[in-house]
Amino acid sequence: MSLPVLFALPWFLLPLLVLWRLRGTPMLEWVSADAPANAPSVSVVLPARNEAAHIAACIASLRATTWPNWELIVVNDGSTDATGTLARDAAAGDPRITVLDAPPLAEGWFGKQWACHTGMQAARGELLLFTDADTRHHPELIARLVRAREARQADLMSVSGTQEMVTFWEQAIQPVVFALILTRFGGARAIEQARTPADVVANGQCFLITREAYQIIGGHEGVRDTVAEDLMLAQRIVEHGRRVSLVLGRDHLSTRMYDGWDSIARGWRKNVYAGGRLAMKGGTLGRLVFPIVLVSFPLAIALPFLTLPLAFARANHALFHWSTLAAGAMLFAFSGAAMFSRTPLWRALLTPVGALAFAGICAQAIARGRTVEWKGRTYTSA
Repeated sequence: MSLPVLFALPWFLLPLLVLWRLRGTPMLEWVSADAPANAPSVSVVLPARNEAAHIAACIASLRATTWPNWELIVVNDGSTDATGTLARDAAAGDPRITVLDAPPLAEGWFGKQWACHTGMQAARGELLLFTDADTRHHPELIARLVRAREARQADLMSVSGTQEMVTFWEQAIQPVVFALILTRFGGARAIEQARTPADVVANGQCFLITREAYQIIGGHEGVRDTVAEDLMLAQRIVEHGRRVSLVLGRDHLSTRMYDGWDSIARGWRKNVYAGGRLAMKGGTLGRLVFPIVLVSFPLAIALPFLTLPLAFARANHALFHWSTLAAGAMLFAFSGAAMFSRTPLWRALLTPVGALAFAGICAQAIARGRTVEWKGRTYTSA
């Protein structure tokens, strides 16, 4: 085996490792959408701060659910736009929907956790579904998710749905971020079999948890001061000997997290370091090396694309062969991801640009440390 091929092997093997760790992950379309006669009650808690662009459509999608025994509690978290008014308009005439205004943010709390905690005071369901205002729900999502949770015997199950990516920067950066998350955590089987809390994750955009498990782990109050509340809720579930799982819902949940460069940069600056460090194993040492690991991942993706023109210009055949092989492996892997997510294959060509941009965002996040700014509030994450 030639040296260029040997050195390119990690770029081939890593995507294969991710695929192997994703094996056995269920999809919502495989699950029945029929509600049983004794359908358990589901309380949907929807925190919203300055979500005027999304709140009405999100509520409308939830109102269309086929699940017979449910309620929706919308919590307006001190919005400075028309979120509260639009939420009440969207809920008008439906006794299943309650719109609350969260009290002033309590000291030591992040806003989202405070809003979820507020909503829980009014929730009556046996099962609790927490979701974000920028999501859209298929009418059968709740039914299939309840069935999937029962089948996997999970105390907490989150949904990985379709990520809407419209602008250039969304299409360039978001796939790189999701590749990092998949590489770190894998799919349902890897999460279910995790023995270390740091090895589990949940998608805060949409997850279902039993009331019993929620109370045992202390609810959102137990994770009130961390930016990655979904990650920490999942970790606390495992700490208490309970089970976390994941289901794919491409046809049943869609989310547009960000709408361009500014929101992407602000959003991932908020989460990627202050939250990601909580998923790093190895205690204090692990957290010390985490900044290096975090920046190295996107740089490793971009590296062969950067060295390819340099090798060509200098007629360095060995470097050219390595760059071609490694870059080809990355293009193939991201093309496969584009096919699975049913987005254009050409999106894979944006990979090196997205990787470099994400590396820059990571560097900014590391420089900020545990200080987090989001929607007009500043926090210090645990």
